[in-house]
Amino acid sequence: MATSRPQSRRHFLRAGSTGAAAITGGFVPTFASTSAALANLAANDRPGIGCIGTGSMGTGDAHQHATFGDILAVCDVDDRHAQRAKHDERIGKGKADAYRDYRRVLERPDIDVVSIVTPDHWHVKIAIEALQAGKHVFCQKPLSLTLEENRLVRAAAEKHPKQQFLIGTQQRSDKDRFLRAVNLVHKGLLGDIKKVTVGINGSPTGGPFPVADVPKELDWEMWQGQASAVPYREKRCHYEFRWWYEYSGGKFTDWGAHHVDIAQWALREDALGKGPLKIDGTDAKHPVPFKDGYPAADDSYNTSHDFAVKCTFPGGVEMVIDSRSDNGILFEGTKGRIFVNREKITGKPIEEGWDKDAFTDADVVALYKGKPFEGHKQNFYRCIREGGLPVSDLFSHVIAMNTCHLSAIAARLGRTITWDPKTETIVGDEQAAAFAKRTQRAGYEIPRV
Repeated sequence: MATSRPQSRRHFLRAGSTGAAAITGGFVPTFASTSAALANLAANDRPGIGCIGTGSMGTGDAHQHATFGDILAVCDVDDRHAQRAKHDERIGKGKADAYRDYRRVLERPDIDVVSIVTPDHWHVKIAIEALQAGKHVFCQKPLSLTLEENRLVRAAAEKHPKQQFLIGTQQRSDKDRFLRAVNLVHKGLLGDIKKVTVGINGSPTGGPFPVADVPKELDWEMWQGQASAVPYREKRCHYEFRWWYEYSGGKFTDWGAHHVDIAQWALREDALGKGPLKIDGTDAKHPVPFKDGYPAADDSYNTSHDFAVKCTFPGGVEMVIDSRSDNGILFEGTKGRIFVNREKITGKPIEEGWDKDAFTDADVVALYKGKPFEGHKQNFYRCIREGGLPVSDLFSHVIAMNTCHLSAIAARLGRTITWDPKTETIVGDEQAAAFAKRTQRAGYEIPRV
């Protein structure tokens, strides 16, 4: 049963709405984990949180959310996940309500924030409906399944500017590596960037996988959502969904959502109207046969396991998104080159400290859109309180996801496609353009705002 919450909490949650409301039209203004930023809040000021999707990643995210608010509801189409979260002493503490249907979470007036950590093909539908229900949204990456979904969720965010929306691309909160790399590029210390290599590894291969009985705890019908209904195979579900184009984009979106995002942020190619012009997918292999861009087998992983997709940006900058390089991002400029990933940042400019006096606290604040540097979710809850955009905002993420989806489309078709970033359309290729969206099963359609 939903219960009312103190008015002072509502006042806190709405205090920053004026700043957030000023962000319209898709405009984007210019792995720590502590709770210091909100430590002065009284207990009654803690927002009510609903966690939708409580599998492995959802559990970790829920633990972090619980630092900043009270988790009142958990939801998962697998009762095992929901019950585990309900009774986790760091999440539901045995008191949170557990649901299978996410709509029960969205209809509760005492829930202010929802955390969406479902399979990728559910993200945008739930996120749009959460915005419509007046909730602030944290959504794990990759945000979307298709190019069309990018436009739909952006339109919803523009229509509901009072709601905060943070993407789970936590590399944007890594000061010592990724922020340092972005600053080096922004300051021109590498000269003019000529090439960026984005290493994201290849998807695993596997199959054929047998049809199996649906676990009694799992609502397989609901899990499939907008995707076509198919027999249950264990390796299609939960974590393994990533390696099926029906539900994800393979490594193009799984790791691309992280590294392509950082690369385009550094190149200043992450705003509305920005992005690649040509996407060459001729050097890509898949673990099963493909016909007209679709897998010819339905019992095996089908996302690309071996690829080097070349994206050409305005000015001739080349971004190679590949499975063969070390996982991370290599920036090559006329004055130097650096490599960065989650473990290190290397290169002559780093060893010689070229940015010693050019990476200041003020630079970090600028990258944080005027907010102080702090943990990823801290930034989210600060923006709920104060307004403004979070460091991993929806608008810039959509631009990076365009590149990720375009890379997958080019790889599936095995050819070069042309993209107009101003109109966000695939040009001169009707077959490729058809991949911008997909048919959604009746009852699971995504709202069009």
